[in-house]
Amino acid sequence: MFTSFSTALSALNATSTGIDVVGNNLANLNTTGYKESEVSFNDLVSQSLGAGLSETQVGMGVARPLTTRQFTQGDVQASSGQFDAAIQGDGFFVVHDPSTSATLYTRAGNFQLDKDGNLLTSTGQNVQGWTATGGVLSPTGATSNIQIPLDQNRAPAATANFSLDANLNAAAVAGVKTGATMDTFSTPIQVVDSLGNPLVVTATFTKDPTTPLQWNYQFTVPGDATTAGKPGTPTPLLATPGLLTFDASGKLLTPASTAGAIPVSVTGLSDHAADLSMKFNLYGADGNPNITQFSLPSAASANTQDGVAAGQITHVSLGDGGQVLAKYSDGSQKVVAQLAIASIINPGSLLAVGQNNYQATNGTASAVIGAADTGGRGEIKGASLESSTVDIAQEFTNLIVLQRAYQANGKVITAGDQISQDTINLVR
Repeated sequence: MFTSFSTALSALNATSTGIDVVGNNLANLNTTGYKESEVSFNDLVSQSLGAGLSETQVGMGVARPLTTRQFTQGDVQASSGQFDAAIQGDGFFVVHDPSTSATLYTRAGNFQLDKDGNLLTSTGQNVQGWTATGGVLSPTGATSNIQIPLDQNRAPAATANFSLDANLNAAAVAGVKTGATMDTFSTPIQVVDSLGNPLVVTATFTKDPTTPLQWNYQFTVPGDATTAGKPGTPTPLLATPGLLTFDASGKLLTPASTAGAIPVSVTGLSDHAADLSMKFNLYGADGNPNITQFSLPSAASANTQDGVAAGQITHVSLGDGGQVLAKYSDGSQKVVAQLAIASIINPGSLLAVGQNNYQATNGTASAVIGAADTGGRGEIKGASLESSTVDIAQEFTNLIVLQRAYQANGKVITAGDQISQDTINLVR
């Protein structure tokens, strides 16, 4: 009889722990990336009364309950934060705690950027990943604190290649300078010199007067663009005009794709930039010509060049895949860093250390760190956050069950006390 006191007391202690867990889950109902905990109850060893086949076993109560973190996927919801990110699938963001020098893991992606360009968690830990060095990003190897050089100017890169997608009118008539069948077509292509200054190169195509399937071409720059040029008079870049030959289907025959790109140079630039040595690509990467001759008005559909103007970072944001994107003053965009994801095969062994972070324990498998959506790691969604996995309806149900269990075991103690008093009274 008297074991009922200790048995019921163990239940009261275990139930109190369960209520504490439910309370903590409900408290974190709106915590970003929070994973709910569940309570597991286990009975204590039984005592045996009597002997033989009719032996009676009476339990000694309930052991201290175990709590397990449930790393299920939370809802991924769109957010307005420019550095918000959510993991869809397995894995954790990797962070470094500067106060303890510990490596921690988190599912909370509500990051922020400090005045020095460091990407931090909402509670101040450094987000780990890979930062571009010398303009090159390599998302492999050891990770480090992600730091964006907000005050760094992007160095210009002179144009080395340019191309033009265009059609030259097969119905054009040599000598006709106006109208739909005019024999000359010109279009501008803006390139960049070594100082980052733009330079307009004009491509001019003229129908050959002797062969219907041929066009002459020349490139010019404004006369004041070079020291040897004459203001107001375009300066030709080719010593002699080039020649394009088409077949009866309007496909470019010569120069052939095997002949390579056409060299185009600009020397003695007025802004004292280095001489431009460029190549005019007549064929695309797939081997198809960029210029055709069909019976359509002469027109350009696109032009490309690989030069980059100088620029300053004007905006930084976090995109899909964990890429940190920097937008420059010229409107271009570049990936300057990438977040890392850690894959841990037994996340339930992680220890919650507060501030939405987890720490590896002796029972935790080694974290395998890599880029998102590789090696079984989940995807990173930009401008999104993962919601808490707490189910409020389930937690209220658990709370009611635990409350009733506490009351029931309280009744056991009351009954045991009453029986004890009755037993004492029998002696009197």
